[in-house]
Formats: sequence, structure tokens, C-alpha cells
Amino acid sequence: MTDPVFFPAPAPVSLSEIAEWAAAEIVRGDAALEITGVAPVEDAVPGSLVFFDNTAYLDKLAETKAAGVLIGRKHKDKVPEGTAVLVCKEPYRSWAMVLARLYPEAMVPKSAEATGIHARAIVDPSAALEDGVVVEAGAVIGAGVEVGAGTVVRANAVIGEGVRIGRNGVVGANSSVQHALIGDRVYIHPGVCIGQDGFGYAMGPGGHLKVPQIGRVIIQDNVEIGANTTIDRGANRDTVIGEGTKIDNQVQVGHNVVIGRHCVIVSQVGLSGSCTLEDYVAIGGQTGVRGHVRIGMGAQIAGVSIVNDDVPAGGRYGGTPAKPVKQWFRELAAIRKLAERGNDS
Repeated sequence: MTDPVFFPAPAPVSLSEIAEWAAAEIVRGDAALEITGVAPVEDAVPGSLVFFDNTAYLDKLAETKAAGVLIGRKHKDKVPEGTAVLVCKEPYRSWAMVLARLYPEAMVPKSAEATGIHARAIVDPSAALEDGVVVEAGAVIGAGVEVGAGTVVRANAVIGEGVRIGRNGVVGANSSVQHALIGDRVYIHPGVCIGQDGFGYAMGPGGHLKVPQIGRVIIQDNVEIGANTTIDRGANRDTVIGEGTKIDNQVQVGHNVVIGRHCVIVSQVGLSGSCTLEDYVAIGGQTGVRGHVRIGMGAQIAGVSIVNDDVPAGGRYGGTPAKPVKQWFRELAAIRKLAERGNDS
């Protein structure tokens, strides 16, 4: 962080500007104080801005050399003298808003070329690319593809015939997109595969008969898809990713899966075919969801769980198989007590 090679240091900004961006109140410090960069709370130097929202770092906060700190009202009195205090409702969200202003390139890194199609890219003559589309070296864009203004297709990405991609998005390096309709401001990280066959076979003693997968993938606006994630196209209906959903790296989305709006799916989750996630569902890492299961709006599933049955809206489930967390914790406590008795004997 002391030598940000990839993201140049921002121009100095005043504490009052930081407060405006962060929806924060300056309760201590000079509004004209200049902020020259950001840092972890323990590595801050004069001029740095930090944030605090985890009590595990209270000792680091007490020793910080930061110029200012974004912090909740509950802990504002823990900030050492000499460090400006900016009180905000949700320090981490405020931190994100400030970073987006100071380091816009980190949101969607710039292409090597400002605009245009690289000489070593391959674009079918029937493809329609709006003004401002960037296509990097080695990318392949197939027949009938449409790409909206401001979208960047990175090196060696392959976009299959007939795909539609909206505006101001990114298709990451070495990604593959086929049989898909993609909205605006969709960020596809490197190595993502979208629209390949779903895993469908009619099994039998004479062999396994492949079932043609004739659906599509529909990805709505403001979705982010992490590196090396795979999203199968639908078998006889569409696979759908709802607006604002964020998918981590190495997630598997099976055919006919429907993911609602503003869901969060953490790394190595597997969603089996035809399961449904309603809006605002959050699923922890390495969790598996059985096919045809429905997870209700706002439900949360703990990491390393197996969801075999429907989960009601607002439910908090975990375990193998997943169950309400209170029941899960009681079962774990009971097993622990049995194990302790066994040790005593």
C-alpha cells in the first residue's frame, strides 16, 4: 500500500469532501485537512484515511497515525488525539464510496486502448458494435453479436454468435459468452464461462442420452460475476441472473437456475439445475443447493452447508443438511456434550 504501482495515488482532497462522499459527519478535525491516500488502520501515515468497524482492531486503532478515520458513533471516542473523526452509519459502505471516488480505475480497470478494435482482434462483419466499444487483442466476436457503447471486451475473450451485451460493461480476459443476453454495466471477470450446455442426460442401462439444452442465459443490469465462474444455459427455459446480484469466483450455476435481484453468492457455491433464489438471498462459500429447491426472499445460508429443501423468506439456515441456525447450533452443542462424555469415560 506504500507504493501503489497499479493504482496511482489520488490528488489530495479535503476532509470536507471526504465527509460529503461518505455521508459522514466531521465530529473532530479541520474540514480543510488534506487527505492524500488510504491505508489499513495499522499502516496509516499522516495524510492517510482509514476506516474502522471491527472491534478486533481496537488496539490498532489506538495506535493509528492516520489523518482521519471513518467510524461508527459507538466507537468514536476510541480514536486517538490528532486523528480526525468522521462518524457515519455504516463505515464499510462509506469506505467503499470514498474509494470509488479516489480510485475509479479500481472499479473497472482501464483498457490498454482508450477506444477501438485492436488489429489482432477478430470481429465478424455482421457484428454491431456501438461507438466507444473497446476490443482488445485476441478477442473473437461472432456473427450477429451486438455490443453497447462503453463496453470493453478484454484479451482473448470469445463472444458467440447472436449474443447481446449492453453498455458500459466488461467481458474479462479469456472469458467465453454464448447463448446469452446481457444487460448494462455487467462486469464479467477473467475466465468466466457463460451459456455452455447444461449438464442434462437421460440416464439408462444402455448409456446416457444427451438432452439438448435449448434455453438461454439472461443477465440483468449491474451484475458482477467473479473469475472462473460458470453459468450454464437453460435446458427448456432460461437461466436468469437478477439485477444487482454479485457472484464471487468459482461459482457453478446450473441450467434453469433463477437468481433474483441483489443476491450475494460467495466463492465455490454450487447451484443445481432449476433451483430458485428469490431477491436478496445471501449464500456463504462452499455451499451446495439441490435442484428444484426454492430459497425465499432475504434468506441467508451459512457457508459449507447443503440445502436439500425449500427455505422460507428471511430464514437463516446452516449445516448439512441445512436447517434453522438455532436448531443447528443446538445439535452441535448436543454432539459436543456427547463427545465430552465419551472422553470422560
